[in-house]
Amino acid sequence: MGLTSAASVPGGVLAIDAGNSKTDVAVVAADGTVLGTARGGGFQPPVVGTEEAVAGLVPLVAEAARQAGAAPGAAPLASYVSACLANADFPVEEERLQAALHAHGWGERTHVANDTFAILRAGVDEPRGVAVVCGAGINCAGLLPDGRTARFPAIGRISGDWGGGGFLAEEALWHAARAEDGRGEPSALATALPAHFGLGSMAELIEALHLGPVPADRKHELAPVLFRVAAAGDAVATRIVERQAAEVAVMAEVTLDRLGLLDEEAVVVLGGGVLAARHPQLMDALHRRLSVTAPKAVTRVVTAPPVLGAALLGLDQLAAPPAAHARVRAHYAADAPARTEGGPSRAPAS
Repeated sequence: MGLTSAASVPGGVLAIDAGNSKTDVAVVAADGTVLGTARGGGFQPPVVGTEEAVAGLVPLVAEAARQAGAAPGAAPLASYVSACLANADFPVEEERLQAALHAHGWGERTHVANDTFAILRAGVDEPRGVAVVCGAGINCAGLLPDGRTARFPAIGRISGDWGGGGFLAEEALWHAARAEDGRGEPSALATALPAHFGLGSMAELIEALHLGPVPADRKHELAPVLFRVAAAGDAVATRIVERQAAEVAVMAEVTLDRLGLLDEEAVVVLGGGVLAARHPQLMDALHRRLSVTAPKAVTRVVTAPPVLGAALLGLDQLAAPPAAHARVRAHYAADAPARTEGGPSRAPAS
């Protein structure tokens, strides 16, 4: 679906979804029409600082505004800035980022939330449900129509997290190294992981990772190898996959419970590369667990871009009519695969 230009930008929302690897911006009219978009690189305040990270959004906002027909430097661009940002993990970080964004004058009101909320809102028909995101790392958030939320710090092992693609790769390497040198249980991971890089042993792979012939940032390639080895019946790999399923499930269960949804029908949105891949063993183990602990939960794998969720959150705040929500969804549906719904009962795709 193409963009619609306008001589002047009406009320509406400036939606920003800024993740670790990419950033999407959209200017959305109050009726849900997408007027302009832009995409850029990752958003990493812990690396470059809050001000510099926010400054990196300026050219993207300018491009989206240009497409929308706004005059150069025009402000405000929208009634509401809805920014769902990676690394907004604590209230103090949200406050700093919100102040930095609002200082640019892009909207009459500005709100910052963790980027997990964008994935959640993109996957539900109303602001009610839970999302578990398992990509490079793992995170979870829940939302109710009255504005109440539940979430985790989700900054790694020090906040109690287990899983995500990067973590799974490290776990697979650990078990593979011990399988080869005799300290651990035998596993096909010991040959499959080095073979992925054209190497003959874990000893070679360990040396290559340590000295640099295989860059450390390529370790994430090993998560899909782990799932393939598990699918072939390897006991060690299977336990890792089942542990990941249990971690996804327990985050969803706790969040549903915090919001009073554990015994009600509610959507659990699944996002991020690990879950979007729909590995059968992972999904089966997840649904088995939820069928016992949250039997009324319905899982939904979301494929729409998270910036859609940021836009919908903004339209929620503007009390936009259902037609506006449908219009912005239709815009992004043109570029996204159909979502899959399921759950403990393994409901068919819709």
